[in-house]
Amino acid sequence: MSPELIAVLAVIIAAMAFDYTNGFHDAANAIATSISTRALTPRVALTMAAVGNFIGAHLGSEVAKTVGDGLVTLKPGVPSLGVVFAGVVGAVTWNLITWYFGLPSSSSHALFGGLVGATLLASSLGSVQWDNIVTKVLIPMVASPIVGLILGFVVMVAIMWIFRRGNPGKLNRGFRHAQTLSAAAMSVGHGIQDAAKTMGIVVLALYTGGFQDSPSDIPWWVYITTATMLALGTYSGGWRIIRTLGRKIIDLGPAEGFAAETVASSVLFFNAYVLHAPISTTHTITSAIMGVGATKRLNAVRWNVAGNIVIAWVTTFPAAGLIACGIYLLVRPLFG
Repeated sequence: MSPELIAVLAVIIAAMAFDYTNGFHDAANAIATSISTRALTPRVALTMAAVGNFIGAHLGSEVAKTVGDGLVTLKPGVPSLGVVFAGVVGAVTWNLITWYFGLPSSSSHALFGGLVGATLLASSLGSVQWDNIVTKVLIPMVASPIVGLILGFVVMVAIMWIFRRGNPGKLNRGFRHAQTLSAAAMSVGHGIQDAAKTMGIVVLALYTGGFQDSPSDIPWWVYITTATMLALGTYSGGWRIIRTLGRKIIDLGPAEGFAAETVASSVLFFNAYVLHAPISTTHTITSAIMGVGATKRLNAVRWNVAGNIVIAWVTTFPAAGLIACGIYLLVRPLFG
């Protein structure tokens, strides 16, 4: 095999490892609220999330193009593939660290941070497209949690007012059924956003290695492979983070779970199809849960837990970048 092919295969394997960790790390995004409200059993919820992620992976081409062609520019060749490899492995490492501590950090921002960090270190091989980083990553990183928080509060207030005279028992049963739909939408939205990011990395590797002429064309096998790995990772579960989102922030009821999932999935779809922005599913659903919980009373939200999560959010981009820099220094000799 040629050095280019070996290097591309190494990046693809690393990307699939990231995709798998993304699945079990972010499984909580789609199903934690449904499990905590007992709308779905854990295994049924994970199965539905895996199927939804598989379907969503085939619908996220615009986000994939943004990741593959819009964040960094690398010179063709094996050395540049070492940059991509280091960025992806940096993201995998950060995913495992935050998963161990049960923190729902953003796999997306870990990937972007790793890629940017390695590219900056290897500045002779490429450059960062800062305009797109600011408009497609940093601004959405700040805006999506704020939007999720506000919309979660507003939607939950609307539900409380509309159903203020309803029978609590019947309403809980109804919202448990409704959560099946909202969790399914959340699963598809997660697939659209997060599988697309891995697809973008694979396409970037193929283009940098000289195996295709465009950094935005996505071969059919990339859809299938990425979707399958994300679905398998999701089905394996991420129980530490599921417990954090489902119980440690606030005790959710069926109505609150439905509101949070509906808000989060709507924000994911809007950003994917209107703005083509690769936003964090983790940030979106977590902030929606906080907004929904705040309608009970402000101290109903365990803000100390929320604070730890926000710290993980803020540190993810630079931490993954630093890890990627260390990995690049280690693997650079292997990539020529």
